[in-house]
Amino acid sequence: MHRCWKGLPVFVAFLVLFNVLPMRAWAAPTPTPAPLQTEADSAVLMDPTTGTVLFEKNPHKRVAPASVTKLMTMLIAVEALEQGRISLEDRVVTSQRAYEMGGSQIYLEPGEEMSMKDLLASIAVQSANDACVAVAEHLSGSYEAFVEEMNKKAESLGLQNTHFANPHGLPAENHYTSAYDMATVAREALKYPKVREFFSIKHYKIRPDSAKPMLLDNHNKLLWWYPGSDGFKTGWTSEAKYCLVSTVEREGLRFVAAVFGVPEIRGHFKESMKLYNYGFARYTYRSVAKAGEVLGNVPVGKGEKETVSAIPRGTPGILVERGKEKGIESRIELQPYVDAPVSAGQKIGELVILQSGNEIRRVDLVAKEEVASGKFSTMMTKMMQKMYGFQ
Repeated sequence: MHRCWKGLPVFVAFLVLFNVLPMRAWAAPTPTPAPLQTEADSAVLMDPTTGTVLFEKNPHKRVAPASVTKLMTMLIAVEALEQGRISLEDRVVTSQRAYEMGGSQIYLEPGEEMSMKDLLASIAVQSANDACVAVAEHLSGSYEAFVEEMNKKAESLGLQNTHFANPHGLPAENHYTSAYDMATVAREALKYPKVREFFSIKHYKIRPDSAKPMLLDNHNKLLWWYPGSDGFKTGWTSEAKYCLVSTVEREGLRFVAAVFGVPEIRGHFKESMKLYNYGFARYTYRSVAKAGEVLGNVPVGKGEKETVSAIPRGTPGILVERGKEKGIESRIELQPYVDAPVSAGQKIGELVILQSGNEIRRVDLVAKEEVASGKFSTMMTKMMQKMYGFQ
């Protein structure tokens, strides 16, 4: 018995060598990927299409927002542009209060006039505190009224851990936000292309024909360092440390990232890139229709045309984990009819996206073109055609 056991290791080695026993019986297990680590005190990676959080660390912790505050300031201003309350050509007069602002600025002088366009670009690119005050006072009539608008907007977005005391982000009592809340603000901002247009400007010149021109350089280095980056806002104070709320899009897949409380200089860029690398490695975007593709027609009552084409708003699709793209389908739900006049872009149905039979998302189907109300003579002709069957 002792001799048999003594020779057993040699016998087993012989079997392995000649593939009599499978080598995988002794193979080390495949290591599982390490969870994402970030130096940020709080962080969120979000799918802005659905609001789904893909990664989080202390997402609801109340933190000082620093100049990331200006994302809400820009959102309020661009909404006012869309509503026609202000225009980019407005001439804005600098108040004493705007002149006295410290920190990052464009050195506005009391009584100096500047266009709304230049001021908004100065906020987005230079993070100009004096420009924030000038815009706030012009838009809402007073600094305090604008801050009230900011807080009303925060409330309308359901932000539970955000309160603003100013439009620029300098330290102030009762001025706070969270990574999740600011990612939500970024998600709302994505509805307005003009917000990204301003925040994606790399260089901007103000007062080009004056005695004190300034060339502004964007503080967000992701615009240079990370392909697909097109927003939003950096921030730093000794209290807040380094923070950044940003967005990136590649091949139809867009993410929003928010990082706060990063101690290392430029660390907010590094930590944001970690989040994006994680997102693009794990997820992909599956579209179910092309932008502008006609997906059906809706009958039009009392119109110059009898039908209007339905197209999706944007490029409809969903974010899915890589390797789990099967079972994606869609269903078209159109209104039975719509009365003229019909505006181009008017909602006339929905595209329902499902995966494995479960509804994931709904996308608006809108009118491709305008349909005016029909003239009386046209209406009578159509009625006669239907009654008597002639053309």
